[in-house]
Amino acid sequence: MADLSADRFTYTLDSSLESVNKVEHTAEELARKAGLDENAVFQVAMAVREAAVNAVLHGNAYDVQKKITASFENTGTALIIRISDQGDGPYPSTVTDPCAPENLLSGSGRGIFLIRSFMDEVHFKQLHPGTELTLIKHFASAQTGT
Repeated sequence: MADLSADRFTYTLDSSLESVNKVEHTAEELARKAGLDENAVFQVAMAVREAAVNAVLHGNAYDVQKKITASFENTGTALIIRISDQGDGPYPSTVTDPCAPENLLSGSGRGIFLIRSFMDEVHFKQLHPGTELTLIKHFASAQTGT
């Protein structure tokens, strides 16, 4: 386990559900430690879980040779969490809109939508190979509910 009192730290993890759980738990602990309310803590944890699932499942396709990287930073005004994979998964611009009528009954495809809904800023960067997703939750918006 990383030192949660540090301002910044990084994990390099296997492409597994266990890694997804570790990343989610760490994000939840950091959000609590930062003083976010329970709703914001839930939002951060869920968004980070979705990002980690995407990295493991869609990015790395559970390939045991590929890793995910998760970095966490508390800037004093925001939590910044970066999740990256080493895969050839779809770049977010190619993901369908889950709110489109033809996708409403689909059993998947809502992760990016949830991430964007729960976080204040979401940035995608195409790596070669892989994708990096940066999630930002500003403390002021998390505390005021805006």
